[in-house]
Amino acid sequence: MNAVTDHGIKEAIGQKTSIYDPDEAHLIFPRAPQFTNFAEERQHRKERLVAACRAFALENFDYGFAGHLTIRDPEHPHLYWTNPMAVHFSLVKVSNLILADHEGNIIEGKHAINRAGFILHAAVHEMHPDILAMCHAHTVYGTAFASLGIELAPITQDTAAFFEDHVVIREEAGQVAVEAKAGHKVASAFKGVKAAIHQNHGLFTASRHSIEAAAFWFIALERCCKQQLAAQASGSKPVLLPPDVARYSREHVGSEYIGWLHFQPIWGLLKETQPDMFD
Repeated sequence: MNAVTDHGIKEAIGQKTSIYDPDEAHLIFPRAPQFTNFAEERQHRKERLVAACRAFALENFDYGFAGHLTIRDPEHPHLYWTNPMAVHFSLVKVSNLILADHEGNIIEGKHAINRAGFILHAAVHEMHPDILAMCHAHTVYGTAFASLGIELAPITQDTAAFFEDHVVIREEAGQVAVEAKAGHKVASAFKGVKAAIHQNHGLFTASRHSIEAAAFWFIALERCCKQQLAAQASGSKPVLLPPDVARYSREHVGSEYIGWLHFQPIWGLLKETQPDMFD
């Protein structure tokens, strides 16, 4: 089993991060963990999944029982951990997580699984073995923006993080996914990108690195949708970043590593203020 290290992450994604990662050993800076066994890595992933759910609660991303976050099990990659059905994001904890397979069978946990969420997430995880984590929620601005059926425009450095790294999915637009074929149509569009706008439905993010990156990029994507809706509502036409500038910004502030790093302040806040999430 290969340990995950800071340098390993950056080498794996080809990201130059020297300005974010000081060489001075005496400085306090987030470091990726190293694991000696699957049990340690599993506990780590479960705790960060719970933290991602709690972060969604902080952002008021809840909408009834809608919203699904998933992370693969490190030892059994055909299984994934997810939040329990009809439990508020703020009440998700390590002890009530669900472990399920691609067919929706509950391997571990006492709660039911959301059928619609399972259909889409399971299809993406099954079709794309490289995708480690995935997030979806019915948010106000993301859902509103999804109704337009358009991509995000590079109007800010924030939105540039998604430049050429997200897609608009029009298959099964606005239709509740209850059949496997619907999930497969959505999953087919997720190759090589970290985010998707499902027309008339909402936002999805995925990470090949961590649940932290998937969760942060979801928070960022919702924020970008809000920014573009606000700019459009002003009545003035936004000035777009040139493609080369947008691409440069994405390469430096839109990577998996930067998404992981952005989540670390959220993790620190939750760890200090919501210790019950480890129950």
